[in-house]
Amino acid sequence: MFDSPFDVFALIIAIIAFLIAIKASSQAAELRRRLSSLEEMFYAQRQVQPPPLMPAPVQTEAPATAPAEPPPLAPEPEPAPPPPVAADVSPPPLEAGLEAGAPPPLPAPAPGFEERLGTRWVVWIGGLALALGGFFMVRYSIEAGLLGPGVRVFLGGLFAVALLGAGEWTRRKEAISSIQALPIANIPAILTAAGTAVAFATIYAAYALYGFLVPATAFVLLGLVALGTLAAALLHGPALAGLGVVGAFVTPILVSSGKPDYWALYIYLAIVTAASFGLARIRLWRWLAVTTIVFAVLWIFPGLDAAELQVASHAFHVIAGFVLAALLVVCGFMFGPGIEDGEIEPISSSALGAYLFGAMLIVLSSLHADLALIAFTLLVAGTLFVAWRAPAATGALGAAATTVFIVFAEWAVRANPDMLVLPGGPMPGIGPTATDGAVTLHLVTAAIFAAGFGIAGFLAQGRSNSAIIPVVWSAAGVATPIAILVALYARIAHLDRSIPFAILAVLLAAAFGAATEALTRRETRPGVAISTALFATGTLGALALALTFALEKGWLTIALALMSLGTAWISMQRPIPFLRWLAAIFAALVTARIAYDPRIVGDAIGTTPILNWLLWGYGLPALSFWAASAFLRRRADDAPLRMVETAAILFTALLAFMEIRHFATGGRMTAAPSLLEFALQACITLAMAIGLERLRLRSRSIVHNVGAVVLTAIAGLISVFGLLILENPLMWRTDVGGAVFNLLLLGYALPAVLMLMLSYAVVGERGKVYANTIAGGALVFALAYVTLEIRRFYHGPILSTGPTTGAEQYTYSIGWLAFGVVLLGVGILVNSERARLASAAVIALTILKAFVIDMSTLTGVYRALSFMCLGVVLVAIGWLYQRILFRRQVTPPPAAPQTGS
Repeated sequence: MFDSPFDVFALIIAIIAFLIAIKASSQAAELRRRLSSLEEMFYAQRQVQPPPLMPAPVQTEAPATAPAEPPPLAPEPEPAPPPPVAADVSPPPLEAGLEAGAPPPLPAPAPGFEERLGTRWVVWIGGLALALGGFFMVRYSIEAGLLGPGVRVFLGGLFAVALLGAGEWTRRKEAISSIQALPIANIPAILTAAGTAVAFATIYAAYALYGFLVPATAFVLLGLVALGTLAAALLHGPALAGLGVVGAFVTPILVSSGKPDYWALYIYLAIVTAASFGLARIRLWRWLAVTTIVFAVLWIFPGLDAAELQVASHAFHVIAGFVLAALLVVCGFMFGPGIEDGEIEPISSSALGAYLFGAMLIVLSSLHADLALIAFTLLVAGTLFVAWRAPAATGALGAAATTVFIVFAEWAVRANPDMLVLPGGPMPGIGPTATDGAVTLHLVTAAIFAAGFGIAGFLAQGRSNSAIIPVVWSAAGVATPIAILVALYARIAHLDRSIPFAILAVLLAAAFGAATEALTRRETRPGVAISTALFATGTLGALALALTFALEKGWLTIALALMSLGTAWISMQRPIPFLRWLAAIFAALVTARIAYDPRIVGDAIGTTPILNWLLWGYGLPALSFWAASAFLRRRADDAPLRMVETAAILFTALLAFMEIRHFATGGRMTAAPSLLEFALQACITLAMAIGLERLRLRSRSIVHNVGAVVLTAIAGLISVFGLLILENPLMWRTDVGGAVFNLLLLGYALPAVLMLMLSYAVVGERGKVYANTIAGGALVFALAYVTLEIRRFYHGPILSTGPTTGAEQYTYSIGWLAFGVVLLGVGILVNSERARLASAAVIALTILKAFVIDMSTLTGVYRALSFMCLGVVLVAIGWLYQRILFRRQVTPPPAAPQTGS
């Protein structure tokens, strides 16, 4: 598509020039509207002066000259005229017009097609054509062989100078015209942009195409053109500044060598950054500052993957950029723009955070080299200092705290590669290389960071009239020391039991507790209440870490759960919405912890039933979350409360399931499930569903409501698929145990009773179909228990072996009839329609069995007895219905009338 690199470069320059033209056109349109408004106001004031709406105030001094007429165009002659003074023909300012009672100006009419075509579009296309014309002329001279390379470069440079000169001449021409600073189209800026584009192209062609310039010379010349473009932007507007900053940062890409000199590169970028920041500060162009920061940070990446990372030059780059941003970009600090007190300005905070991010990348890429870590420490300290002096940069504290944690967490993981893999072990050939960093230097910097953030976070309280600023300081002051302590514990103690780290955690908790007590006694200031709560939460967190460090690593789960409980309790003392969310966050962290390793302590659970690590690892968090939800519910029913309630239900259910699995498998948590496990799970789940159904009537919690339904569904799935299909003793060889107290009683009779209780618990509170479905499940499991117990009587503990005799078939019929009669009797005694309907269903099933199975399989006396018993029972049932349930009241006949004797 393109015959040479020159064509590509020409197209890029053309696009840039076109974008500049669009930017200039928008500014010109705005200036024209302002000029039209001022002209209309000026002429309206000269011609019409409406009477004032209110009487003039009483004059207490000498009356001033009435401003009814503007000053004359020329001074009037007097007997002793003063020296002649040039008349001021400039229009009166806007404020004067408004004070004089002039009517508001009418909105300027929208320019028509002809005006746009003649005053704007022609200029845009002309500037673009000038730039492209220079490129195409050079291309034609190359293709036709008319001019030699040297002449081409000379003519290109001459054309660039001509365009720059024309841009400056037109700017000065407009400056002395009657419409200064209000051009119809920014012709000077367009000519200057075209000239700088041609200059870039000429220098690059002399270097890349013809080899007239060595890389160093081309680099310097292109840099000078870029800096000159930035300087010209002071006169010609933001569009030229955009071209200059892009050209300045792209120049090192255009001019490259086989062995890059990062010192020269970063010194050049420091000069460009200073010029760009200075221009952005003078003209208050926020976009220019942001663009410069983005380009500067992007220039960190090319050198990070080098075989030998030049840490010193990269450190210079981020430190120089950080200092320049602090001096010129941060509002309210040194030479930065002004800002209202107590306001956090995004650009100020992001500027510092961007260079902190770059310093963090250098530390990680250099494998925590000493110089990189020192530079990173200086930038973090500088962030604290700048944020202390300039509240507008307070948002950078979050970036500083985050990068500090990432640096120390990566250092810990790098020395403990096993932390990156799941408990099952790493895959072959995958895993980082463990390295030994400078432990002493990391410990020193960790102490500096912890002390700096903690002390500054405490001392910053009460210094601002804005609430958010002290809260950010306290949050960073609490979170950073705790995060550093955890990272050091992982790196040095390898997540094992460590008394020294437990002592450090206790000392940190004492410091946070003292800060909490001191802040409690202070006068009320914005944000102090939230900061006090944060320091109190830090106290609980440090104490929980002390327990974690002093005890086994499984206590981390318990510690986090206790932090949730403690935070919920603190939220009762100080009703701060953030604390409620913090309690929910701790609950989420505990949930994530068990998702990583459900056994909590790995293979160290042991074989002791119930009293093992599962009880502490799941039971204590469950109790903590239930208590935390009770505290949170006293204030409101909101999202944090629902998260904690969900965690409470989840951990309670997991405690039951995990303990049942441990008990049923003898501690072998990966063994296959059994009838005992499914039976216990069904019973426990149904019991928990009953409890939640009762609890939700008092709490009216949507979490309790949904939790009860979910547990009921889980119990149904376990019962159907686990007990009736997967582990049904009729299908698989399973030892059900003794004659009465066996797995059948646990797996079928007890679930039937619990289902019946659950169905009565939801009657009137949920839908009729929902309650009847649960009651139907109870009937199925009760009938299954009767059937399986009869099977156990004839076959022993293994139900799946041996033939079915006639006596056994007859006993099934008698047992089902007896069960139906019992249900009918219960229905009559308690007047339960559901029990009577269940009885009818069982008897109907018995009738079906008699005519389908007994008639074909039974012989002799068993067949006769089966039908005889069935007939007697059916007749008896009919009698009961007629005589007891639906007895008709017979109306006695009327008495005969008595006749007189």
